Amino acid sequence: MALNRREFIGTSSAAVALFLSQRGLAQPADPTDLGIAEAGPLIRSGDLSPVDLVQAYLERIARLDGQLNAFITLTDESALSRARELEAELARGGWRGPLHGIPIALKDNIDTAGVLTTAGSALFANRTPDEDAAAVTRLEEAGAIILGKTNMHEFAYGASSAVTHYGPVHNPWDLGRIPGGSSGGSAAAVAARLCAGALGTDTGGSIRMPAAYCGIVGLKPTYGLASIRGIIPLSVSLDHVGPMCRTVADAAIMLQALVGYDPRDIASIRTSVPDYSSALQRTTSNMRLGVPRNLFYEDVDVEILDGVERALDVLRGLTASTTDIELPPLPQARPVLVESYAYHAGYLEASPDLYDAATREQILRGVGISAKDYAESLYQVELSRKAIDAVFDDVDLLITPTMARLPVDIETALAAPVEINPTLIRNASPFNTYGVPTISIPCGFSNDGLPVGLQIAGRSLNELDVLALAHAYEQATDWHETVPPVG
Repeated sequence: MALNRREFIGTSSAAVALFLSQRGLAQPADPTDLGIAEAGPLIRSGDLSPVDLVQAYLERIARLDGQLNAFITLTDESALSRARELEAELARGGWRGPLHGIPIALKDNIDTAGVLTTAGSALFANRTPDEDAAAVTRLEEAGAIILGKTNMHEFAYGASSAVTHYGPVHNPWDLGRIPGGSSGGSAAAVAARLCAGALGTDTGGSIRMPAAYCGIVGLKPTYGLASIRGIIPLSVSLDHVGPMCRTVADAAIMLQALVGYDPRDIASIRTSVPDYSSALQRTTSNMRLGVPRNLFYEDVDVEILDGVERALDVLRGLTASTTDIELPPLPQARPVLVESYAYHAGYLEASPDLYDAATREQILRGVGISAKDYAESLYQVELSRKAIDAVFDDVDLLITPTMARLPVDIETALAAPVEINPTLIRNASPFNTYGVPTISIPCGFSNDGLPVGLQIAGRSLNELDVLALAHAYEQATDWHETVPPVG
């Protein structure tokens, strides 16, 4: 069922309110401890000021981001001004929905009008767009407050967030290790409570990988569900934008604001939009789980595998069945090589030295690929998307480890920035090719206290079941409640 704005506010608010009433809600001494689903009702009731919340986050950023390097640009003055406007709007009886007055951060490849947008590169160190990305417009219309732009792997072409003109992002669980990439700054900021939520982009796993490494929730929606217009591209055939949050409830709220048809976006699809927060009350007892052991469970770090197997034990108690399955083969050629080079060719010719050498090396792999080979890669992607749809005739959701390896230290990532990527993206990138909704949620810790991520994928446009199972698992465990030791 499609929802208009008024219906969305009413139904999603009811679902979130029911969820919160079951948990019990009290305002903590530090408002940055509140997630989106917790802060929203307090803001609406007047018990929490958006101005106070923004100030609390800015103070925390000032105190902790020197260790994390999660932000490239802070928009502190405009954030406070926006918070005052939204507070006044509430006083007049206006309320935009669950994101009203909520401070979030944006990955720095997402255009913001009048605000630096660099994609983590010296090439764009002075780039200031004239127009907001569609995702930014939607979030601001829903009442979100932009705190700033987060650090990232240069041009999103890597999985470590160590290769960036602005210096490596540090994992809040172990400052010497990578946070994953390419949305590493967004993940570190959410995990360290420097914002209530953030946007990331995902072409080969770049939302879910850093979510797993930083112990948060990261959701890649169905391809085309959320507009990618105004986002510096890596590969338009595979690019996604999505929420990075502390809980599944928060991700559902952010997703609701993001989705919708955009006639100016080449990837955008027309579809009805359900109330994603209703997934919090959705039953999981009839769900059939598929476990693709081949590839996804092979050559995985033992501590990750142990955490995922324990998670599967929990999921078996929440669902109808668990079956080992095979997924359709993935195409060997991917359009990312051609599409990335097509975007960068002119810049590379004019200013090759403004790229990091590792980024330049990867982009140049697209040189010389024929039109025939590119067309074949697109054809194979579309075949894969049809083939994966057939898998969901027999199961409802797929369960895998998000990552095969625990995060390496930053020095290792910098020493071999191109070589480590295939291993890091192995479990996440297939779902970009398939184009199906996929989430990473925390499911444990290694012996050294590093987070482990569980990946859940569903049929195209079935975000509701993905969110429902992720939320049910989250409520059956407490991994998401652990805060990293930074600060």
